[in-house]
Amino acid sequence: MLLQKTIGGTMTSTSAEAAPGSAGMTGRASGRVHPLFALLLLALVLRLAAAVWPNVIYPDETYQYLEPAWRMLGHDGILTWEWRDGIRGWFLPTLMAGPVALGDAIAPAGAGAFLMPRLSAACASLSIVVGAWFLGARISRTHAVVAAFAAAVWFELIMLAPHTLGEPLATALIVPAALLVTDRPSPRRLAIGGALLAFAFVCRFQFAPAIAVLALGACWTRWRNLVPLVAGGLAALLIAAAIDLAHGSVPFAWLIANIRENLVHDRAIEFGVSPPSAYLIDFLTVWSVAILLPLAAIWRGWRHAPLLATAALVNLVFHSLIAHKEYRFIFLSVVLLTIVAALGSADWVQWLRTKVAWRRWALPIVLGGWALLSVALAGTSDEMREYWTRGVGAARLAAELRSDPQMCGLALYDVRFQQLPGRERLVGPVPLYALQSADPLAEMILPPMLLRATKPAFNRILARPEAAGDLPADFSRQSCARVGFSDACIYARGGSCDASAAAPFVINDVLVRMGW
Repeated sequence: MLLQKTIGGTMTSTSAEAAPGSAGMTGRASGRVHPLFALLLLALVLRLAAAVWPNVIYPDETYQYLEPAWRMLGHDGILTWEWRDGIRGWFLPTLMAGPVALGDAIAPAGAGAFLMPRLSAACASLSIVVGAWFLGARISRTHAVVAAFAAAVWFELIMLAPHTLGEPLATALIVPAALLVTDRPSPRRLAIGGALLAFAFVCRFQFAPAIAVLALGACWTRWRNLVPLVAGGLAALLIAAAIDLAHGSVPFAWLIANIRENLVHDRAIEFGVSPPSAYLIDFLTVWSVAILLPLAAIWRGWRHAPLLATAALVNLVFHSLIAHKEYRFIFLSVVLLTIVAALGSADWVQWLRTKVAWRRWALPIVLGGWALLSVALAGTSDEMREYWTRGVGAARLAAELRSDPQMCGLALYDVRFQQLPGRERLVGPVPLYALQSADPLAEMILPPMLLRATKPAFNRILARPEAAGDLPADFSRQSCARVGFSDACIYARGGSCDASAAAPFVINDVLVRMGW
């Protein structure tokens, strides 16, 4: 019944307020900045600040999307096993190639190619704020304001907004799609919504169960809606297929290869295994006892958007059944549940307004509660502080190396490349080598011997401080910073480089041997 009511258009006003966009509201708002515009400006400022902060939470944002986009533009880049085995599609790297090229033209040496895609992703995430506003507007102006404000300031939404990952980009497509395909949609809205859902599937195909919930909801009482919905989806999939073809790949072969590698060959398990309860533990860790307030708001808001809540829970359950878990995998659930909770908290505003003493302060209290809770939770837990600072030390060392005019070769000595910010930001056109103890070509050679044999090829080494005893005596320690879960330091020597001395240890050749 709840599903049927939502699709049938009963997300209607629960108060006597004028609905946003109505004549009454337009008259009152004349001569003033529209609340949605103000909220979008607030959201943009917060997201741009997050975009220029150089943290890299997950290696995928660099090596699965930005590095392939950089290679598309004809530059050298690091090629990981996912791309060698063909388990990634070309849609997202192609989407990011434009911002990468523009950023490199504006600010060369790697900084612009890193920053511009982040700024673009941050701007794309504003669709969540817009979607939250109009989902709330179906109920009342208060619900629109509270929902958009929560989407604008909630710390988890800000934190992931600028990161070039499939999860936040897919979510930025799904929220407006959910708006378009519900509440008696027209064929045009259904077609556009279907296209957005299909593009979201290409960005993050593991969101398919949640996408299916929204598609089913759109057609639950009117199966004729299936025709424009599917038509829009097929058009989007054809575009994605054409992009694969343009890169010389069989359309969607990456999808089959991904499922084969991760489900049949259990490749994802190599990156960690967690129990089904892991995400619930993550929620308790990140939100602590404060989780009671969002839970109460979700309980209240469920009746306003049961379809969103159902999609969020389906996505959460589906990812809980997958052995390898990362918090970003359930970003869609976090966003949808935040919107549902915001709609529930807007009911509290209306309840407080029935009390004469609280009427004037009802909205500021609830909005202030969202802002204060977001600020508090953003840095309370160790996990959140680690998210905000992850990759910052590596970015500082990379900037120092990239601007070093004397560097003619860099060796990574038992420092994982995944913890570093990409080839261009690290060394630019300078040769990059990897001396890894797990490399089959190096594992039978004592570290000091390997370094002495290859050192003519490089005059800079990035290594852990505890490995300093392995390094040749003519390398002296320069700067150190946190890279991953421990420090790494730059070690330098004077003189020139002879690339032939370490030719077998060029980083991409090493990755092939190691299966990385």
